[in-house]
Amino acid sequence: MVFMAVPQPAERPATRPTRATPPAPVTRPRVPATAPVLAAIASVQVGAALARHLFARVGPTGMVSLRLVFAALILVAVARPALTAFDPRGRPRREIAALLGYAAVLAAMNWSFYEAIDRIPLGIAVTFEFLGPLGVALVGSAVGSPGGIPRGPLARLRDLSWAALAAAGVVLLGGFGDGSGGGGGGAGGAIDPVGIALALLAGAFWAAYILLSAQVGRAGAGLRPLAVALVLSALAVTPAGVLTAGTALLAPVVLLGGLGVALLSSALPYALELTALRRMSPSAFGVMMSLEPAAAALAGLVILGESLGPVEVLAIGLVTVASAGSTWSSSRAGSNPAPG
Repeated sequence: MVFMAVPQPAERPATRPTRATPPAPVTRPRVPATAPVLAAIASVQVGAALARHLFARVGPTGMVSLRLVFAALILVAVARPALTAFDPRGRPRREIAALLGYAAVLAAMNWSFYEAIDRIPLGIAVTFEFLGPLGVALVGSAVGSPGGIPRGPLARLRDLSWAALAAAGVVLLGGFGDGSGGGGGGAGGAIDPVGIALALLAGAFWAAYILLSAQVGRAGAGLRPLAVALVLSALAVTPAGVLTAGTALLAPVVLLGGLGVALLSSALPYALELTALRRMSPSAFGVMMSLEPAAAALAGLVILGESLGPVEVLAIGLVTVASAGSTWSSSRAGSNPAPG
């Protein structure tokens, strides 16, 4: 038997009806502004660790070609540059040179970094590589404001202190501090000098990438210059990747891994960083990004099993602090060129 409710006549209100009170807004917990930055840092380092796992199948050069190809496809799909964006006719020579340099730096930066992590632990490679942007920050801090006003003696002393911290970290990682060569290839192992050189080369290309990004970005075309540069980089590197890896590049697990590396190392971090920059200052963002070497060491330990000794951990900490400090000093130089 089904019981149906019989509607009852509404009772007459005793008082004059009043306007209904709007329901209280539902408050959702706000995600901290630092969360997207930390997620981006973790994504980049997990992507690097995944790439390192695939070196046994296709080598560093093959992995670079896969990453650049997939990253180019993703960004072209997002930015949708017109075919005329690839046509150099009618463009100023300076713009063409900047874009070609941008593409060359992208290819060289990724290649040298992957060759480095094939020889030395991920955390150590990222620490050496980080000397590139650290140098850019130190120079920017020393120069001062965009108008070139020099900073005072106290500010220059701070800049020197950050440089000294970074140098101490490099010396410790290089194994020159204890005379035992224990600076680097794992907990107490000797570090590969070729790996150091490649990581430093990647840092130099990273510094060039920062400077060229600012120059290319002045064109105001959004993501299109980066999409064009990635296509050119992929075209430049892919022949070398095919020569070194051959048909192994077409294995399903390799293709899937390459797509994962492109997403983790390029697409996802870029989206997360844009989200973070909408909610925090560039200087705070730069300081947060200084956690990259520490995150790389953690990813190397957890994913690749690359253990580090106390000396290496201390060295990575010194470079991390130096990077954060120099970024902070550089932001102060841009906003307040008065003597320190």
